[in-house]
Amino acid sequence: MSIYLSIYLSIYLSFLFISISICSYLSIYLSISFWSLSIYLNLFYLSIYLSIYLSMLIFIYRSIISISICSCLSVYLNFFYLSIYLSIYLSIYLSIYLILFIVYISQFVLSIYLSIYVNIYLSIYHIYLNLFMSVCLSQFLLSIYLSIYLSIYLSIYLFTI
Repeated sequence: MSIYLSIYLSIYLSFLFISISICSYLSIYLSISFWSLSIYLNLFYLSIYLSIYLSMLIFIYRSIISISICSCLSVYLNFFYLSIYLSIYLSIYLSIYLILFIVYISQFVLSIYLSIYVNIYLSIYHIYLNLFMSVCLSQFLLSIYLSIYLSIYLSIYLFTI
């Protein structure tokens, strides 16, 4: 039993050290070459190694069924991380496009308000111009009538003298 346990533990420990060295090598390599990608892949590899480590521990005490449970756990963890990153990306992407959409709509609404303002301003100016012209014409007509009246009155007055 002790020989079996020592062989099993040596295989287990060598596998564990190999997996840790592979994980550290991959994380160093990816962090040097692809910094942003290494963050995502480190979480992915970390969840895979965590599930393998958990499955090995459970395999010692339980049965082969636990490996499938741990692999399902790793898949669920990966989907969880992926959904978080996807929601962050979509929120940033949608906020940028919503800001652009709001800018376009505000320009459209501003052009409507500006056209209404110009229309009202031109209408008021037209009314003012019409009033001014009517006053000027009425004064002109009044002066014409006054001159006609005075010419008639003066002609009559001068004839009588």
